[in-house]
Amino acid sequence: MTNNEILEIRESVEKRKVILPDGTKVSALGQGTWYMGESSRKRDEEVKTLKLGLELGMNLIDTAEMYGEGLSEELISNVIEGRRKDVFLVSKVYPHNAGKNSIVKACENSLRRLKTDYLDLYLLHWRGRVPLEETIEGMELLKKQGKILRWGVSNFDTDDMDELYHSINGENCAVNEVLYHIASRGIEFDLLPWQRKNNIPTMAYCPLAQGGSLERNMLGNETLNEIAKEYNVKPLQIALAWTIRENDVISIPKASKIDHVIENAKAASIILSSEDIERLDKVFKKPNKKMSLDIV
Repeated sequence: MTNNEILEIRESVEKRKVILPDGTKVSALGQGTWYMGESSRKRDEEVKTLKLGLELGMNLIDTAEMYGEGLSEELISNVIEGRRKDVFLVSKVYPHNAGKNSIVKACENSLRRLKTDYLDLYLLHWRGRVPLEETIEGMELLKKQGKILRWGVSNFDTDDMDELYHSINGENCAVNEVLYHIASRGIEFDLLPWQRKNNIPTMAYCPLAQGGSLERNMLGNETLNEIAKEYNVKPLQIALAWTIRENDVISIPKASKIDHVIENAKAASIILSSEDIERLDKVFKKPNKKMSLDIV
C-alpha cells in the first residue's frame, strides 16, 4: 500500500469513534486476536498485520490471558513495542483469577507478557464463582496501583449487568464485550437497550461470526451480497459496517492476513442508509423475545 492509501483509509477509520463513560474516544473498529500467536509459522505475518491495522487507525487491540495461555499477549508485545501510547490495549482475566488477590497477580503476568506497565482496559472474561463485589474491589485496586486505567466485563447478560451495576463501584464498568453480529442479534432485545440506558458501550466480538457454516451462510446471504455489490465492496465489509452503524458499539474483527485487515479497515467508510438497514432487517430478524446470550 502507498502512504496516500493508508492515510485515506486511516482518515475514514478515525472518523468512527465510540465514547467511553469517562469521555475517552476509541476507534469503533478495533482488532481481535483470538488464536493469534499460537503458530510460530504465522507469527511474522500476524505481527505485520496487526501493525498495519494500527497504521490504518484501528488502534484498539483486544487480547486475553486465555488466548494461547498468554501467547497472544506475547505476540502483541512485538506489535506495540515503541508505540505503546498509540494503542488502546485491552486484556481479559480468567474468572478463576478474578479474586481480589489473584487478580493482581494475573494482571501483572499479562503486563509482563505484553511488556507494558499498564492496560487501557481490563475485562473479566466471563462470570465465574468469585463474587462480583470481590472482582470489582480487585479491579479498583488495580486502578489505584496504575496497572489499569479502566475495567469492564465480558459475556455478561442483562441480569448480570444489573447486579454488577448496583454493586459498590459497579457503575465504574466501562464496557461489556459480547458476541454480536448481523446473524446473532439477541442482545438487541434487552441487553443493548439496558447498556445504552446506563451509558455502557458494547464491544462486539466475532462480528463476522466464528467461521464454519454460520459465517458462510451469513456472508452468502443474497440481500447482503446485493447491498455489497451496490457499494462495490465485499459482504464481510457490509456486515462489519452494520455492527458499527450506531455510535456505541466497538467491533473487533480478527485479521491474520494483510488483505483481510485492509478490508476490515475499509468498512469504516461505509455508512449504511436506513433503507439498507431495513432490507437487512427483513432477512436478519430483530429479536422479539428474550434470548440466551450467545457465547463462543
